[in-house]
Amino acid sequence: MYPTAPPMPLRPIRTLGTAAVVMLAADSLVSVLSSAVDVQRALLIDRFLTEPASVSQADGDASDTLYALSGLVETVVYVATAVVFLIWLFRARTNAETLSPWPHRRARPWLIFGWGFPILCWWYPKQIVDDIWTASKPGAVEETGNLASARRSGLVWAWWLTWLVSMWVAKGAGRRYLNAEELPEMREAALFDIAVNAAYVVTAALAVAVVLSITRFQEERRTAPAPMPSVVQDPAV
Repeated sequence: MYPTAPPMPLRPIRTLGTAAVVMLAADSLVSVLSSAVDVQRALLIDRFLTEPASVSQADGDASDTLYALSGLVETVVYVATAVVFLIWLFRARTNAETLSPWPHRRARPWLIFGWGFPILCWWYPKQIVDDIWTASKPGAVEETGNLASARRSGLVWAWWLTWLVSMWVAKGAGRRYLNAEELPEMREAALFDIAVNAAYVVTAALAVAVVLSITRFQEERRTAPAPMPSVVQDPAV
């Protein structure tokens, strides 16, 4: 008589989940502050176009400096958030592979390359998160025959659609900023950037919900009492 080999233990994920949520919140806060800078810049341009004498050279230089600094802070915090999110995603994927009896649809390298690879970036990351969600949620694996045909989460769908919209809006804002040469165009670029920040905030809020849900699924299963190992009769006995 001998017991079957136990499954690989799930690794703790709560700390990484908390770190990802904190960074997503920080990124949202920076987006809100950046929007305030955009509003200040748009109002300053309006003042100059209406009454040029009311805006000094120092005011213009200060606005340019603040605008450039806010863009730099946005970039740094965004990159840091992406790194922490990916670290959490790798841990969630590792646990999900232990929880699923079937292989995931995308190999691990796609957890990184899937976000920037042309064309594939439109659906690969969502498929990765879908598979992690299905494998992690209690009872979800038992409802389907494989990860590809599993019922999809409405929360993941909402997060992914807002992510795609925010990326599309961000590209439009980038083009406006690069092509802005006259003051009215600079004003429009600043206002358009506010729409980008709003889309980022909504996307981050939904990403927080996804991270918290998957983290909770995995932590509940990690800390649940382990079932008794099945016993297999040795045919030689």
